[in-house]
This record gives sequence, C-alpha cells and structure tokens, in this order.
Amino acid sequence: MSPAAPLPRPKALAVLLAGVLALAAVGGAVFLVARPPAAPAPVSGAAAVRAGVPDLAALSPRAAGPAAAPSAGTGSAERATGSTEKAAVTGGPGITPTPPRVMVISQSTLSPRTKRDIAGLEHVEKIDSFDGGAVKVSGVGLNLLAVDPARFRSWAPRAVAAQQGVWNALLRGEFVADSTAARRLGLVLGSYYQVDGGPRLRVAASAPFGLPGVDGLVGEETGRRLGLLPGVALLVHGPEKAAGALGTGVRKLLGPGAQVVAVGARRTAGATGSATGTTGNAAGSPSRPRAAGRATVGRPGTYLELYRRSAEVCPGLSWTVLAAIGQVESSHGRNNGPSSAGAQGPMQFMPATWKAYGVDGDGDGVADIWSPYDAVPSAANYLCANGAGQGGKKLEKAVWFYNHSWSYVRKVLSTAEAYARAYP
Repeated sequence: MSPAAPLPRPKALAVLLAGVLALAAVGGAVFLVARPPAAPAPVSGAAAVRAGVPDLAALSPRAAGPAAAPSAGTGSAERATGSTEKAAVTGGPGITPTPPRVMVISQSTLSPRTKRDIAGLEHVEKIDSFDGGAVKVSGVGLNLLAVDPARFRSWAPRAVAAQQGVWNALLRGEFVADSTAARRLGLVLGSYYQVDGGPRLRVAASAPFGLPGVDGLVGEETGRRLGLLPGVALLVHGPEKAAGALGTGVRKLLGPGAQVVAVGARRTAGATGSATGTTGNAAGSPSRPRAAGRATVGRPGTYLELYRRSAEVCPGLSWTVLAAIGQVESSHGRNNGPSSAGAQGPMQFMPATWKAYGVDGDGDGVADIWSPYDAVPSAANYLCANGAGQGGKKLEKAVWFYNHSWSYVRKVLSTAEAYARAYP
C-alpha cells in the first residue's frame, strides 16, 4: 500500500505488559468463489459528475507494467542508509547460533536469583533477559522486545543473524518487525508510525524471528523511551532434544505467575528465510506474476463492473469502498507506480502484502500485482481478512490497515459515499 502519513498522536501513553501471548498462528489457503453478479442498472455519467467522482462506466481496466523506477534519493532506501547510522554490529554468519527453546514472559522483572536458578536447571546451556511489553499504534497493540543487538543476535535464526541491516537499524533506534506481524498489520517498510502517546517509530526492516507472540524488536534505548518493562522477558537455550524437559523445569520453578512458551518447535520454515529491509524488494523492485489462490471475477469491460464483481469476494463489503481505494491509490489505474516506498499496481500493494493476499482474479493462472483484474479482488481479499465485511468500526479499521492513517480512512469513506450517490 502507499506509504502512510503520520498517525494522530493520542492523549496518553498506553504501555501494557505483554501478558498472554499468542502461542499459535493460524494459516492456510483461502479459496474464494464469487457469486454471479447481478446486472447493474444503467447509470448516466452525469450523476457521477454531479457527485464529484469519475464515471466508472466509461473507464476500461487495463494491465500496465511498472513505470520508471523512483529516482535515487526519493525513496525509503536512502533513509535506511543515512548519515545518522551508528557503528555497525560485528558478527553475522560467523557467530554461534543459540536458538531459544523456551521463552519466559514475567509479570515483573526477573530477579538475579531467579535467573541463576533457571541457569542451574538440567539441560540449560545459556539464558539472557530482555526488556519487553506492549505499545499501541492507533489502538492496535504491538508486543515488543527491547534488545542489545550484540547480545540478541545469536538468538536469531542464522539467516537473520547474517543480515547486517537488521542490527544496524536497531542501533539507529528504528523498529524491526517480525515478518508475520508485518504481513498481518500491513506495515509499510520505511514508513513512520506514531505510538499512542509516545514517539514515532520507523519500520526499517522485517525478519522472521520465530518468537511466538512477539511482533518485533527495538533497541534498548528506544525501549526505555517507550516505557517497556525491564528484564521481563527471558530466553533459554539448550539441546533441541531436551526442549520439553527445559520447559517443564522452568514452569515448575516459576510457578503460575509467568508465561512459559516453547519456542524451538515453533521456529517454522519461514524462520530460515532472510530479512527484508527497505533496500530490498519492498522498496521498489517490480514483482513478477505468480501462481496464487483464485477469486474469479473475470475480465469485465469497465471499472464499475470490476469493482462490483470484486466486492462479491467479501460478503458485506460495498463495491464503493473498493472504488474509493482505487481512486485514492492510483486514480483507477492511471498511476500504477511503483511508488518511492515500493507500492505497486492499481491498488498499490506492497510486494510482501501481495504475497500473502494476492489472488488470481481473471483465471489466467497467475496473480499479477499490475493487473486490475487481480489487484481489485485482492484488495477485497485483504480488506475482508481485516473485518471489512462486518461494516461500521470494523470497516474503518480494515481501511486503516490498508494505509495506516485516519485521514486516509476519512478520505476513502467519503469518496465511497460519493460513489454511492452517483451509482444508487
């Protein structure tokens, strides 16, 4: 999606203890079948003109490839390598990985004695504690750990440990999102997000850290600015075959007052992948079409019909919302990008988000980010995944996920109302 404008600054800092963490992620393919669309009543272009919106019945969708790449210095890649960068963290491929088998989230700072007791348990080879907690961005919670990059690097998957940009970003005071959280929340790499009552955070990169319930990392100084709680998170390493015994021992020692999460078995195949930063594909390299799930809408001859058919992908979603997003993002395919932040196509998807939500809308076997026949039903798919079909506040939040700005939400919904007046 397009890079977000700074979010409104709320009145009070909302820093919460990251209590019960999500211990499992639910994933899988979604196969969507569109109902045959009802034939729309003919509408004159004059009504659209009176409503102040383009005449969609006169606009024909057409696939258009990427425009010229953004010039150097206009995108987020330059900001990622600016002169404020501190000294790089040493290490990388040569460091010895010590993958966590158990993660502890305590309700208060773990005492030195408690940590010594855990370190003395059978099979425990290494422990380390970090600050942690939750912040909110426009009411959406993020569970964060605040880490010293030099200490935390050995706890990361080997491929992530080798990504120098991840650790330099933390030293610069920036936010590195977990890949799963970045996809779920639609975070735009290179964009700034206003923490409720706190500082702005720049999302510099995403990486598959594989820690259940942890949405990302910040540096220790940034964690203090956010008010994260000191020493409430603990990682425990030992032999993989003894992971179960490790968890049992830690739970018995700590009792019911702390969350003890098994980590080793949950470091999925995605955790072996590399990190994504603002200089990678998310920053403007054109995406290639790929095979994908289907949500067939065909190849209608007008944008009006395309938006109407695509809304069938998400029962309860008005086609006018899709039309409004299409107008705001690309003027219905007239400005397909890529943008300076890497958003692409008529609905301005970020490539990472497209990988998760892109669908084949015209049945040609690929999901093409540049094709309106794929991009518009994919937008409906993404909005639906965030609750848009439920209407009301859920719709507002779903549009906010599309572009993290409440002014954007207001613009989209007011434009949707104009389309509703033009095409009753």
